[in-house]
Amino acid sequence: MTHLRQLMIEELRRRNFAESTIRAYVHGVEHFSRYFHRRPDQLGPEHIRQYQAMLFSKLKYSPNTVTARLGALRFFYIKVLKRNWSIAETPYPKKVIRLPEILSPEEVARLIDASRTPFQRAVLMTLYATGARRAEAATLKVSNIDSRRMVVHIQGGKGRKDRDVMLSPRLLDALREYWRCRRPQVYLFPSSSGHRGVDHPISDKTIWNVCRAAARRAGLEHRHLHPHTLRHCFATHLLEAGADLRTIQMLLGHRDLEETTIYLHLSSKHLSATASPLDALTINGSGGRTHDA
Repeated sequence: MTHLRQLMIEELRRRNFAESTIRAYVHGVEHFSRYFHRRPDQLGPEHIRQYQAMLFSKLKYSPNTVTARLGALRFFYIKVLKRNWSIAETPYPKKVIRLPEILSPEEVARLIDASRTPFQRAVLMTLYATGARRAEAATLKVSNIDSRRMVVHIQGGKGRKDRDVMLSPRLLDALREYWRCRRPQVYLFPSSSGHRGVDHPISDKTIWNVCRAAARRAGLEHRHLHPHTLRHCFATHLLEAGADLRTIQMLLGHRDLEETTIYLHLSSKHLSATASPLDALTINGSGGRTHDA
C-alpha cells in the first residue's frame, strides 16, 4: 500500500465513510493516476479537466458517474494533499435523474424462482422483502433477524444510519431453510472459508452476481436488472399497495422525503388514477378534414 493511498483511507475512515464509499474513492484516484502514468500528487487542475473530458468522450460515463469520480478527486486534493480546489475550473456536470427500472410482482416472483440454492433464494428474497441496499444486505448479521418482534435491524446504512424494517413471515421461512443448510453464526451471509473466512460477510459483488445470474435464468436479463432494482420494486410495490410516502421513506432510510417521491412517477396505480386534461375537453366530430402530407 502506497503512502498516499494509506493516508486517503485514514482520512476517509476518520470521517466514518462507509467501506463501499472508501473503495469507490480509492479506486477513482487510482484510475486517475493510471491514466496519466504519474502519481496523483504530481497532477493538477489541467489533468483533472482532461480526465473529466475523457470520462465523457472515451469511456462514455454518465454525468452521475463522472460526478462521483470528481468527488473522489476533490476529497483527495482537499483532505489528503491540503490543496485548494476550484469548482469554477472543474465544474460538476449537470445531474441527470432517470427513472429506475421496475419489475412487476410477477417478474419478481420469476426472479426468485430462478434461484438454484437456498442461499441464492434467501439473498433475493431479503433484497426484495426489506428494500436493503446490497451493501446492507451483505453485512446483515444473524442477530439482526428479530423473529420475536418480526423486524430486521439494518445497521450502518447509508450515512451510518440504522433502521428497522418489517420481517416478512415468508422471508423468515426462507431464512430458516437457508440456515439449516449453511448454519451461519455471525454474518447472515458469510463468505466461504476458502475466500475471506466464515467470520466475514460476502462481498456486495457476490450479491450482484446472484442477481444477474437469476435474471439470466428467468429471462429478465434484457431488463438491466441489478440488486438495487429490487429495492426500487420494494418501494414501488409498497406504494401501490397503499403505503404512504413517509413510511416508505423511513423503511428505505432516505434522508429527505424528496428522494422518495420518485416512486410516485413509477407507480402505475398512481399514474392511472390521474386523468389526462385531454379527457375533460369537449371535442366535436371525429377529427375534421384530412389534409395530404
